[in-house]
Amino acid sequence: MNLRDSLLAALVATIWGFNFVVIDWGMADVPPLLFVAIRFAAVVLPAVLLVPRPDAPWRIIAAVGVFMSLGQFGFLYLAMAAGMPPGLAALVLQAQVVFTIVIAAGALREVPTPLQVGGVVVGTAGLVVVGLGRGGQVPLAALVLCLLGALSWGIGNVVARAAKVPGGLSLTVWSALVVPLPLLALSLVVDGPSAVATALAGFSWQAAVSTVYTAGLASLVGYGIFNGLLARWPSSAVVPWVLLAPVVAMASAWALLDQRPNAAELGGGALLLVGVLVALRPSRGRGAAREADPAPELVR
Repeated sequence: MNLRDSLLAALVATIWGFNFVVIDWGMADVPPLLFVAIRFAAVVLPAVLLVPRPDAPWRIIAAVGVFMSLGQFGFLYLAMAAGMPPGLAALVLQAQVVFTIVIAAGALREVPTPLQVGGVVVGTAGLVVVGLGRGGQVPLAALVLCLLGALSWGIGNVVARAAKVPGGLSLTVWSALVVPLPLLALSLVVDGPSAVATALAGFSWQAAVSTVYTAGLASLVGYGIFNGLLARWPSSAVVPWVLLAPVVAMASAWALLDQRPNAAELGGGALLLVGVLVALRPSRGRGAAREADPAPELVR
């Protein structure tokens, strides 16, 4: 890529990486499921009035929204509320690349290349190291919830891939329609009407700024730039840049929240990122064909 687009790719990675710290900062007084519902209500309105509906059946749009948005972010916010640090959350979510490859192999009969198999093995080893090296600082439930978010994202990738739906801004906006009301209803059941009413009545300026950042910058602006880069350059030139996002998340959480990762988290995280890079690398002789297929998305 040229210098301008390389800087844009780095900007998107920075926006998406810092997004995890912003979520953690804004969620202090808002139940997690309610916070996700508010975020995606802000994604939908008024964008759904301005962005055309993607060329896909409603059931596909809804399925992508359920897995890529509702499931992924519902589990992510619950994980962070349960004690998952922002930097580690950004890292563990990259397991979605591993899940995508494994699920596509079973559901779509897409036989993984030797490089992808190697990447899955290395990435899985990294996750095991992270899980074993939590040091009691991260509750097991939070780690499992974050992995469920990555799994949901991987399923959404495969649904979109099977239906040949381009992962553009229109799909992001329209699939978000299925998120706010179900999560609001679930928050009313889990947290109770009084907790929801109290959170809405006392919605702080921190929560409002966090919502504007996550919905406006991370979802709409970030995807607008990212999809523009994918339209101009091969996915193999664009997607690896986004692996900077967990680095930004961990560095900003360390600097601003004093959340210092331990040696196992750093080592396991490095293994996971290496596995993802290997899995995303096109095989010789098949690179051109692979570039025509949508690559697994990394972070939002």
